[in-house]
Amino acid sequence: MNRRNLLKSLGLSIGAAVISTESLAKLGENKYGYTLPENPLYKPMDKPVTAITIGAGSRGNVYGNFAAKYPEQMNIVGVAEPIKLRNDRYTKKHNIPEANRFDTWEDVFNRPKFADAVIISTPDNLHYAPCMKALSMGYDILLEKPIAPTEKECRNILALAKKEGRIVAVCHVLRYAPYFVKMKELISQGAVGEVVSVQHFEPIEHTHMAHSYVRGNWHNSKETTPIILAKSCHDLDIIKWVINKPSKQIVAMGDLKWFRRENAPEGSTARCTDGCAVERECPYSAIRHYHDDRRRLSVLNLPDDKSKHGEVIMERLKTTNYGRCVYRMENDQPDHYITSIMFEDNVTANFSMEAFTSYHGRRTRIMGAMGDMVGDMDELVVTDFRTGKSTKFVPKAEDVEGYKNSGHGGGDWFLVKDFVQAVSQQNPALLTSTIDESIESHIMGFMAEESRKKGKVMPIRMQKV
Repeated sequence: MNRRNLLKSLGLSIGAAVISTESLAKLGENKYGYTLPENPLYKPMDKPVTAITIGAGSRGNVYGNFAAKYPEQMNIVGVAEPIKLRNDRYTKKHNIPEANRFDTWEDVFNRPKFADAVIISTPDNLHYAPCMKALSMGYDILLEKPIAPTEKECRNILALAKKEGRIVAVCHVLRYAPYFVKMKELISQGAVGEVVSVQHFEPIEHTHMAHSYVRGNWHNSKETTPIILAKSCHDLDIIKWVINKPSKQIVAMGDLKWFRRENAPEGSTARCTDGCAVERECPYSAIRHYHDDRRRLSVLNLPDDKSKHGEVIMERLKTTNYGRCVYRMENDQPDHYITSIMFEDNVTANFSMEAFTSYHGRRTRIMGAMGDMVGDMDELVVTDFRTGKSTKFVPKAEDVEGYKNSGHGGGDWFLVKDFVQAVSQQNPALLTSTIDESIESHIMGFMAEESRKKGKVMPIRMQKV
Protein backbone atom coordinates (compact mmCIF):
# COMPACT_ATOMS: atom_id res chain seq x y z
CA MET A 1 0.00 0.00 0.00
CA ASN A 2 1.58 3.31 -1.02
CA ARG A 3 1.53 6.36 1.24
CA ARG A 4 -1.32 8.10 -0.62
CA ASN A 5 -3.55 5.03 -0.48
CA LEU A 6 -2.75 4.49 3.19
CA LEU A 7 -3.74 8.08 4.02
CA LYS A 8 -6.96 7.59 2.10
CA SER A 9 -7.63 4.37 4.01
CA LEU A 10 -6.98 6.05 7.35
CA GLY A 11 -9.25 8.92 6.42
CA LEU A 12 -12.10 6.55 5.64
CA SER A 13 -11.71 4.45 8.76
CA ILE A 14 -10.45 6.93 11.31
CA GLY A 15 -13.50 6.56 13.54
CA ALA A 16 -12.67 2.92 14.18
CA ALA A 17 -9.21 2.73 12.71
CA VAL A 18 -7.38 -0.58 12.73
CA ILE A 19 -3.94 0.96 13.02
CA SER A 20 -1.00 -1.26 13.87
CA THR A 21 2.60 -0.24 14.43
CA GLU A 22 3.34 -1.53 10.93
CA SER A 23 0.79 0.76 9.25
CA LEU A 24 1.96 3.72 11.30
CA ALA A 25 5.52 3.06 10.22
CA LYS A 26 4.44 3.31 6.56
CA LEU A 27 3.13 6.80 7.21
CA GLY A 28 6.54 7.93 8.38
CA GLU A 29 6.86 11.41 9.89
CA ASN A 30 3.36 12.77 9.51
CA LYS A 31 0.81 15.01 11.17
CA TYR A 32 -2.74 13.83 10.73
CA GLY A 33 -5.89 15.76 11.66
CA TYR A 34 -9.06 13.81 12.34
CA THR A 35 -12.68 14.09 13.41
CA LEU A 36 -14.95 11.36 14.71
CA PRO A 37 -17.77 10.09 12.50
CA GLU A 38 -21.33 9.97 13.76
CA ASN A 39 -22.16 7.03 15.98
CA PRO A 40 -23.38 4.26 13.63
CA LEU A 41 -26.14 3.36 16.09
CA TYR A 42 -27.86 6.75 15.64
CA LYS A 43 -31.39 6.69 14.21
CA PRO A 44 -33.66 9.50 12.95
CA MET A 45 -35.71 10.98 15.79
CA ASP A 46 -39.46 11.50 15.48
CA LYS A 47 -39.39 14.13 18.22
CA PRO A 48 -36.84 15.69 20.57
CA VAL A 49 -36.08 14.15 23.94
CA THR A 50 -37.57 16.30 26.70
CA ALA A 51 -35.50 17.05 29.78
CA ILE A 52 -35.66 18.87 33.12
CA THR A 53 -32.48 20.53 34.36
CA ILE A 54 -31.86 20.39 38.10
CA GLY A 55 -29.12 22.91 38.78
CA ALA A 56 -28.73 25.76 36.27
CA GLY A 57 -25.13 26.66 37.02
CA SER A 58 -22.12 26.26 34.75
CA ARG A 59 -22.51 22.56 33.98
CA GLY A 60 -26.29 22.80 33.66
CA ASN A 61 -25.77 25.47 31.03
CA VAL A 62 -23.15 23.46 29.17
CA TYR A 63 -25.61 20.61 28.65
CA GLY A 64 -28.57 22.95 28.23
CA ASN A 65 -26.77 24.86 25.49
CA PHE A 66 -26.83 21.70 23.41
CA ALA A 67 -30.63 21.84 23.47
CA ALA A 68 -30.57 25.53 22.57
CA LYS A 69 -28.47 24.80 19.48
CA TYR A 70 -30.13 21.50 18.53
CA PRO A 71 -33.81 21.86 19.53
CA GLU A 72 -34.77 19.06 17.16
CA GLN A 73 -32.79 16.67 19.36
CA MET A 74 -33.43 17.91 22.90
CA ASN A 75 -35.97 20.24 24.47
CA ILE A 76 -35.50 21.58 28.00
CA VAL A 77 -39.02 21.75 29.46
CA GLY A 78 -38.31 22.43 33.14
CA VAL A 79 -35.72 23.82 35.54
CA ALA A 80 -35.05 23.72 39.28
CA GLU A 81 -32.61 26.37 40.50
CA PRO A 82 -32.71 28.29 43.81
CA ILE A 83 -30.71 31.31 42.57
CA LYS A 84 -33.31 33.53 40.94
CA LEU A 85 -30.96 35.16 38.42
CA ARG A 86 -29.86 31.77 37.10
CA ASN A 87 -33.42 30.45 37.09
CA ASP A 88 -34.64 33.50 35.15
CA ARG A 89 -31.88 33.28 32.55
CA TYR A 90 -32.29 29.54 32.02
CA THR A 91 -36.05 29.87 31.72
CA LYS A 92 -35.70 32.61 29.12
CA LYS A 93 -33.06 30.76 27.10
CA HIS A 94 -35.21 27.61 26.83
CA ASN A 95 -38.69 29.19 26.81
CA ILE A 96 -39.69 27.13 29.82
CA PRO A 97 -43.34 27.48 30.89
CA GLU A 98 -43.83 29.26 34.20
CA ALA A 99 -45.52 26.17 35.66
CA ASN A 100 -42.31 24.19 35.06
CA ARG A 101 -40.02 26.52 37.02
CA PHE A 102 -38.99 25.35 40.47
CA ASP A 103 -36.77 26.56 43.28
CA THR A 104 -35.76 23.12 44.56
CA TRP A 105 -35.37 19.63 43.17
CA GLU A 106 -38.05 18.36 45.55
CA ASP A 107 -40.62 20.59 43.83
CA VAL A 108 -39.94 18.89 40.48
CA PHE A 109 -40.92 15.49 41.82
CA ASN A 110 -44.08 16.72 43.51
CA ARG A 111 -45.44 16.73 39.97
CA PRO A 112 -46.23 13.58 37.97
CA LYS A 113 -43.52 12.68 35.45
CA PHE A 114 -43.55 15.32 32.68
CA ALA A 115 -40.34 14.71 30.71
CA ASP A 116 -38.23 11.88 29.34
CA ALA A 117 -35.09 12.67 31.28
CA VAL A 118 -33.55 14.70 34.09
CA ILE A 119 -30.19 16.46 33.93
CA ILE A 120 -28.68 16.54 37.43
CA SER A 121 -26.01 19.25 37.64
CA THR A 122 -26.39 20.22 41.28
CA PRO A 123 -23.52 20.45 43.82
CA ASP A 124 -21.89 17.06 44.55
CA ASN A 125 -23.70 16.53 47.85
CA LEU A 126 -27.05 17.01 46.09
CA HIS A 127 -26.67 14.29 43.46
CA TYR A 128 -27.90 11.29 45.38
CA ALA A 129 -31.38 12.24 46.58
CA PRO A 130 -32.73 13.73 43.33
CA CYS A 131 -31.18 10.88 41.32
CA MET A 132 -32.86 8.22 43.45
CA LYS A 133 -36.21 10.02 43.28
CA ALA A 134 -35.96 10.50 39.52
CA LEU A 135 -35.19 6.81 39.01
CA SER A 136 -38.14 5.77 41.15
CA MET A 137 -40.42 7.95 38.98
CA GLY A 138 -39.19 6.48 35.70
CA TYR A 139 -36.87 9.21 34.41
CA ASP A 140 -33.66 8.55 32.51
CA ILE A 141 -30.78 10.61 33.90
CA LEU A 142 -27.77 12.58 32.74
CA LEU A 143 -25.78 12.71 35.97
CA GLU A 144 -22.89 15.09 36.51
CA LYS A 145 -19.83 13.52 38.07
CA PRO A 146 -19.10 12.44 40.71
CA ILE A 147 -22.02 10.03 40.94
CA ALA A 148 -22.40 10.63 44.69
CA PRO A 149 -20.17 11.48 47.68
CA THR A 150 -19.99 7.96 49.14
CA GLU A 151 -19.41 4.46 47.84
CA LYS A 152 -22.68 3.22 49.37
CA GLU A 153 -24.69 5.94 47.59
CA CYS A 154 -22.99 5.15 44.25
CA ARG A 155 -23.87 1.47 44.64
CA ASN A 156 -27.46 2.34 45.63
CA ILE A 157 -27.93 4.40 42.46
CA LEU A 158 -26.54 1.55 40.34
CA ALA A 159 -28.83 -0.97 42.03
CA LEU A 160 -31.95 1.18 41.58
CA ALA A 161 -31.10 1.95 37.95
CA LYS A 162 -30.88 -1.80 37.32
CA LYS A 163 -34.10 -2.49 39.19
CA GLU A 164 -36.07 0.20 37.34
CA GLY A 165 -34.44 -0.46 33.97
CA ARG A 166 -33.48 3.19 33.54
CA ILE A 167 -30.54 4.80 31.74
CA VAL A 168 -28.06 6.67 33.94
CA ALA A 169 -25.32 8.36 31.91
CA VAL A 170 -22.48 9.60 34.09
CA CYS A 171 -20.79 12.74 32.76
CA HIS A 172 -17.37 11.21 32.30
CA VAL A 173 -17.12 13.43 29.26
CA LEU A 174 -13.48 12.63 28.47
CA ARG A 175 -14.68 9.26 27.14
CA TYR A 176 -16.41 11.22 24.37
CA ALA A 177 -13.56 13.62 23.51
CA PRO A 178 -12.07 12.76 20.09
CA TYR A 179 -8.57 12.90 21.60
CA PHE A 180 -9.23 10.15 24.16
CA VAL A 181 -11.45 8.15 21.80
CA LYS A 182 -8.54 7.99 19.37
CA MET A 183 -6.11 7.11 22.15
CA LYS A 184 -8.27 4.14 23.15
CA GLU A 185 -8.74 3.01 19.54
CA LEU A 186 -5.02 3.16 18.80
CA ILE A 187 -4.18 1.16 21.92
CA SER A 188 -6.88 -1.43 21.29
CA GLN A 189 -5.65 -1.93 17.71
CA GLY A 190 -2.05 -2.51 18.74
CA ALA A 191 -0.43 0.81 17.83
CA VAL A 192 2.06 0.47 20.71
CA GLY A 193 1.85 -3.28 21.17
CA GLU A 194 0.83 -4.62 24.57
CA VAL A 195 0.43 -1.82 27.12
CA VAL A 196 2.82 -2.12 30.05
CA SER A 197 2.44 1.14 31.94
CA VAL A 198 0.65 4.52 31.90
CA GLN A 199 1.59 7.92 33.30
CA HIS A 200 -1.17 10.52 33.49
CA PHE A 201 -0.90 14.10 34.73
CA GLU A 202 -3.60 16.66 35.49
CA PRO A 203 -2.23 20.18 35.97
CA ILE A 204 -5.12 22.03 37.63
CA GLU A 205 -3.47 25.48 37.15
CA HIS A 206 -2.80 27.54 40.25
CA THR A 207 -5.60 30.12 39.92
CA HIS A 208 -8.14 27.42 39.06
CA MET A 209 -7.13 25.61 42.25
CA ALA A 210 -7.61 28.79 44.27
CA HIS A 211 -10.95 29.52 42.60
CA SER A 212 -12.59 26.10 42.90
CA TYR A 213 -10.83 24.16 45.67
CA VAL A 214 -9.63 26.85 48.08
CA ARG A 215 -12.28 29.58 47.87
CA GLY A 216 -14.92 27.82 45.82
CA ASN A 217 -17.72 25.30 46.17
CA TRP A 218 -15.36 22.33 46.61
CA HIS A 219 -13.03 23.88 49.20
CA ASN A 220 -14.12 21.54 52.00
CA SER A 221 -14.14 17.81 51.31
CA LYS A 222 -16.47 17.05 54.24
CA GLU A 223 -19.17 19.30 52.80
CA THR A 224 -18.75 18.14 49.18
CA THR A 225 -16.41 15.37 47.98
CA PRO A 226 -12.65 14.71 48.14
CA ILE A 227 -10.72 16.39 45.33
CA ILE A 228 -9.74 13.01 43.85
CA LEU A 229 -13.44 12.60 43.00
CA ALA A 230 -14.53 16.22 42.61
CA LYS A 231 -11.75 17.01 40.13
CA SER A 232 -9.97 13.84 39.15
CA CYS A 233 -12.53 11.05 38.86
CA HIS A 234 -12.33 12.03 35.15
CA ASP A 235 -8.69 11.02 35.20
CA LEU A 236 -9.07 7.76 37.10
CA ASP A 237 -11.88 6.91 34.71
CA ILE A 238 -9.94 7.67 31.53
CA ILE A 239 -6.92 5.67 32.73
CA LYS A 240 -9.13 2.68 33.42
CA TRP A 241 -11.02 3.14 30.14
CA VAL A 242 -7.99 3.22 27.84
CA ILE A 243 -6.24 0.34 29.65
CA ASN A 244 -9.50 -1.62 29.52
CA LYS A 245 -8.61 -4.00 32.33
CA PRO A 246 -10.00 -4.34 35.87
CA SER A 247 -8.15 -2.41 38.58
CA LYS A 248 -6.82 -4.49 41.48
CA GLN A 249 -5.19 -2.20 44.06
CA ILE A 250 -4.31 1.43 44.62
CA VAL A 251 -2.05 3.53 46.83
CA ALA A 252 -2.15 7.30 47.21
CA MET A 253 -0.25 10.13 48.85
CA GLY A 254 -0.77 13.88 49.04
CA ASP A 255 -1.83 16.68 51.33
CA LEU A 256 -2.65 20.34 51.70
CA LYS A 257 0.78 21.96 51.79
CA TRP A 258 0.53 25.59 50.72
CA PHE A 259 -2.94 27.08 51.21
CA ARG A 260 -2.67 27.18 55.01
CA ARG A 261 -2.85 29.97 57.57
CA GLU A 262 0.81 29.63 58.55
CA ASN A 263 1.82 30.48 54.98
CA ALA A 264 -0.08 33.78 54.87
CA PRO A 265 2.33 36.60 53.93
CA GLU A 266 3.04 39.32 56.46
CA GLY A 267 0.65 42.21 55.91
CA SER A 268 -2.10 40.06 54.40
CA THR A 269 -5.68 40.42 55.60
CA ALA A 270 -8.82 38.28 55.89
CA ARG A 271 -10.01 39.57 52.51
CA CYS A 272 -8.17 40.91 49.50
CA THR A 273 -10.44 43.97 49.80
CA ASP A 274 -9.42 44.76 53.40
CA GLY A 275 -6.33 46.76 52.51
CA CYS A 276 -3.99 43.77 52.14
CA ALA A 277 -0.41 45.04 51.92
CA VAL A 278 0.65 42.32 49.45
CA GLU A 279 -2.52 42.10 47.32
CA ARG A 280 -0.95 43.62 44.20
CA GLU A 281 1.91 41.12 44.17
CA CYS A 282 -0.03 38.05 45.34
CA PRO A 283 -0.62 35.47 42.56
CA TYR A 284 -3.97 34.66 44.17
CA SER A 285 -5.33 38.21 44.39
CA ALA A 286 -9.11 38.02 44.07
CA ILE A 287 -9.22 41.65 42.94
CA ARG A 288 -6.85 40.98 40.06
CA HIS A 289 -8.42 37.66 39.12
CA TYR A 290 -12.10 38.61 39.16
CA HIS A 291 -12.19 42.42 38.88
CA ASP A 292 -9.14 43.34 36.82
CA ASP A 293 -8.86 40.28 34.57
CA ARG A 294 -12.60 39.40 34.62
CA ARG A 295 -11.96 35.67 34.95
CA ARG A 296 -14.36 32.91 36.10
CA LEU A 297 -17.20 35.32 36.74
CA SER A 298 -20.15 32.93 36.39
CA VAL A 299 -20.02 32.11 40.11
CA LEU A 300 -20.62 35.77 41.00
CA ASN A 301 -24.06 35.91 39.30
CA LEU A 302 -23.51 39.29 37.66
CA PRO A 303 -26.41 41.35 36.27
CA ASP A 304 -27.01 41.69 32.54
CA ASP A 305 -25.97 45.35 32.61
CA LYS A 306 -22.21 45.14 32.04
CA SER A 307 -21.73 48.76 33.13
CA LYS A 308 -22.43 47.58 36.67
CA HIS A 309 -20.10 44.61 36.64
CA GLY A 310 -17.12 46.33 38.25
CA GLU A 311 -19.18 47.61 41.16
CA VAL A 312 -20.98 44.29 41.67
CA ILE A 313 -17.76 42.25 41.49
CA MET A 314 -16.21 44.33 44.25
CA GLU A 315 -19.35 43.93 46.36
CA ARG A 316 -19.22 40.13 45.86
CA LEU A 317 -15.55 40.07 46.88
CA LYS A 318 -16.46 41.81 50.11
CA THR A 319 -19.29 39.42 50.97
CA THR A 320 -18.53 35.96 49.55
CA ASN A 321 -15.74 33.41 49.87
CA TYR A 322 -14.39 34.50 46.49
CA GLY A 323 -12.88 37.60 48.07
CA ARG A 324 -11.27 35.85 51.02
CA CYS A 325 -7.56 35.28 51.50
CA VAL A 326 -6.57 31.87 50.16
CA TYR A 327 -4.47 31.30 53.28
CA ARG A 328 -7.39 31.87 55.66
CA MET A 329 -10.15 29.65 54.26
CA GLU A 330 -11.66 26.54 55.88
CA ASN A 331 -10.25 24.47 53.03
CA ASP A 332 -8.93 20.95 53.46
CA GLN A 333 -8.48 19.70 49.87
CA PRO A 334 -4.96 18.47 49.02
CA ASP A 335 -3.08 20.71 46.60
CA HIS A 336 -0.96 17.82 45.33
CA TYR A 337 -2.07 14.21 45.04
CA ILE A 338 -0.41 11.15 43.52
CA THR A 339 -1.77 7.64 43.05
CA SER A 340 -0.36 4.37 41.75
CA ILE A 341 -2.69 1.69 40.46
CA MET A 342 -2.18 -1.99 39.62
CA PHE A 343 -4.45 -3.39 36.93
CA GLU A 344 -4.99 -6.96 35.79
CA ASP A 345 -2.09 -8.57 33.88
CA ASN A 346 0.43 -6.47 35.85
CA VAL A 347 -0.30 -3.24 33.99
CA THR A 348 0.58 -0.25 36.17
CA ALA A 349 -0.53 3.37 36.10
CA ASN A 350 0.63 6.49 37.90
CA PHE A 351 -1.57 9.56 38.21
CA SER A 352 -0.50 12.97 39.48
CA MET A 353 -2.86 15.88 40.20
CA GLU A 354 -0.98 19.15 40.77
CA ALA A 355 -2.26 22.59 41.72
CA PHE A 356 0.90 24.57 41.18
CA THR A 357 1.18 24.94 37.43
CA SER A 358 0.85 27.94 35.13
CA TYR A 359 -1.08 25.84 32.61
CA HIS A 360 -3.88 23.29 32.39
CA GLY A 361 -4.68 20.43 30.02
CA ARG A 362 -4.12 16.76 30.75
CA ARG A 363 -0.91 15.01 29.68
CA THR A 364 -0.62 11.25 29.13
CA ARG A 365 2.18 8.81 28.32
CA ILE A 366 1.41 5.22 27.29
CA MET A 367 4.32 2.76 27.35
CA GLY A 368 3.84 -0.33 25.22
CA ALA A 369 6.02 -3.27 24.24
CA MET A 370 6.31 -2.11 20.60
CA GLY A 371 5.94 1.66 20.88
CA ASP A 372 4.90 4.58 23.01
CA MET A 373 2.30 7.31 22.90
CA VAL A 374 2.58 10.87 24.24
CA GLY A 375 -0.24 13.39 24.26
CA ASP A 376 -1.39 16.71 25.72
CA MET A 377 -4.98 16.84 24.38
CA ASP A 378 -3.82 19.05 21.50
CA GLU A 379 -2.04 16.22 19.72
CA LEU A 380 -1.22 12.55 20.20
CA VAL A 381 2.20 11.30 19.06
CA VAL A 382 2.73 7.58 18.45
CA THR A 383 6.30 6.28 17.98
CA ASP A 384 7.16 2.83 16.66
CA PHE A 385 10.19 1.29 18.38
CA ARG A 386 11.20 -0.82 15.37
CA THR A 387 11.37 2.03 12.88
CA GLY A 388 11.78 5.03 15.15
CA LYS A 389 9.09 6.79 13.12
CA SER A 390 6.48 9.03 14.77
CA THR A 391 2.96 9.92 13.72
CA LYS A 392 0.99 12.85 15.13
CA PHE A 393 -2.81 12.76 15.47
CA VAL A 394 -4.54 16.12 15.93
CA PRO A 395 -8.18 15.99 17.09
CA LYS A 396 -10.75 18.40 15.74
CA ALA A 397 -13.91 18.92 17.74
CA GLU A 398 -16.67 21.45 18.23
CA ASP A 399 -16.27 23.05 21.63
CA VAL A 400 -19.12 24.36 23.73
CA GLU A 401 -20.12 27.87 22.72
CA GLY A 402 -19.38 30.33 25.49
CA TYR A 403 -17.65 27.64 27.53
CA LYS A 404 -14.34 27.25 25.72
CA ASN A 405 -12.57 25.85 28.76
CA SER A 406 -15.46 23.61 29.77
CA GLY A 407 -15.85 21.61 26.58
CA HIS A 408 -13.39 18.87 27.62
CA GLY A 409 -12.01 18.59 24.10
CA GLY A 410 -15.50 18.41 22.60
CA GLY A 411 -16.57 15.62 24.95
CA ASP A 412 -19.44 17.52 26.58
CA TRP A 413 -21.62 17.73 23.51
CA PHE A 414 -20.61 14.34 22.12
CA LEU A 415 -21.90 12.90 25.39
CA VAL A 416 -25.22 14.74 25.10
CA LYS A 417 -25.64 13.60 21.49
CA ASP A 418 -25.21 9.98 22.54
CA PHE A 419 -27.44 10.43 25.59
CA VAL A 420 -30.28 11.88 23.51
CA GLN A 421 -30.09 8.96 21.10
CA ALA A 422 -29.89 6.44 23.94
CA VAL A 423 -33.03 7.87 25.57
CA SER A 424 -34.87 8.16 22.27
CA GLN A 425 -34.11 4.53 21.39
CA GLN A 426 -34.10 3.28 24.99
CA ASN A 427 -30.75 1.73 24.23
CA PRO A 428 -27.91 2.36 26.72
CA ALA A 429 -25.46 0.67 24.31
CA LEU A 430 -25.09 4.05 22.60
CA LEU A 431 -23.24 5.30 25.69
CA THR A 432 -19.75 4.47 26.92
CA SER A 433 -20.28 6.03 30.38
CA THR A 434 -23.36 4.36 31.78
CA ILE A 435 -23.27 3.96 35.55
CA ASP A 436 -22.36 0.28 35.07
CA GLU A 437 -19.21 1.35 33.23
CA SER A 438 -18.40 4.39 35.34
CA ILE A 439 -18.69 3.11 38.88
CA GLU A 440 -15.33 1.32 38.98
CA SER A 441 -13.35 4.55 38.68
CA HIS A 442 -15.39 5.99 41.55
CA ILE A 443 -14.50 2.99 43.70
CA MET A 444 -10.88 3.62 42.73
CA GLY A 445 -11.27 7.20 43.98
CA PHE A 446 -12.82 6.19 47.29
CA MET A 447 -10.05 3.64 47.85
CA ALA A 448 -7.38 6.18 46.88
CA GLU A 449 -8.66 8.58 49.52
CA GLU A 450 -8.74 5.83 52.12
CA SER A 451 -5.19 4.90 51.16
CA ARG A 452 -4.04 8.51 51.44
CA LYS A 453 -5.50 8.87 54.90
CA LYS A 454 -4.43 5.47 56.25
CA GLY A 455 -1.08 5.13 54.52
CA LYS A 456 -2.01 1.69 53.19
CA VAL A 457 -2.27 -0.05 49.84
CA MET A 458 -5.98 -0.64 49.29
CA PRO A 459 -7.65 -3.44 47.32
CA ILE A 460 -10.28 -2.50 44.73
CA ARG A 461 -13.19 -4.89 44.91
CA MET A 462 -16.11 -4.62 42.52
CA GLN A 463 -19.45 -6.12 43.53
CA LYS A 464 -21.84 -7.47 40.95
CA VAL A 465 -25.35 -6.07 40.93
